[in-house]
Formats: sequence, C-alpha cells, structure tokens
Amino acid sequence: QVQLMESGGGLVQPGGSLELSCRASGSVFSITAMGWYRQAPGKQRELVATITYGRLTTYADFVKGRFTISREDGENWKNLNLQMNSLKPEDTAVYYCNAQGSYPSPRDYWGQGTQVTVSS
Repeated sequence: QVQLMESGGGLVQPGGSLELSCRASGSVFSITAMGWYRQAPGKQRELVATITYGRLTTYADFVKGRFTISREDGENWKNLNLQMNSLKPEDTAVYYCNAQGSYPSPRDYWGQGTQVTVSS
C-alpha cells in the first residue's frame, strides 16, 4: 500500500504562484510514476502532469510553460512537487496526487486532494 498526502493549496490572485507538495509513504519502492490531476466543479478529473522514476515528464497543453513537476532525489519516491506559475482563474480546482504502483499488481493510488483557488 502507498499513502499520499498533498499540501500547499490555497487562494491566490491571477498571475500568482503556488507550490503543491505530495508526500508518499508505505510501499514507495513499488511506484513507477507519479503525477498531478485536477478536478473542477462539474467537470471530470483531468491530468495535469506526470513524472516517471527516470524523471521523464509530460504536461497537459493547458499548463505547459507555467507548471513544473519534480520529484525528490534518491532511490525511492518520497516527495513530489508541482510549481504553478502564472495562475489563471480556470486553474481553480481540487488537485490530486497520483502514484502508479506495480506490486503486487498494477494499481493507482490517490491522495485526498488540495484545493487551489485563483481569484481576485
């Protein structure tokens, strides 16, 4: 089992910045990739960014050039971050940390989510 805990959400003005963090614990050795997803009211959950163990990253088009995903150095996953710059009102959503586990069988793990609100 893998447990994920997000932090760093809050209220920010348009054009501002926030950094989200995700702390992984438990069977972190089984994680092959991690990522951030978000869900706005009335909308489906959508991918924001992902990073593999080898630090290969992918980004949704709507965050390219504004958000940066990174993970802690070291053998095991422990900390995942999402630096969000030039925030827009449409970035308002609950942001979820995701981990893809591989043992004993492939499965997704999710954090409880952290609210990000972009408003003046």
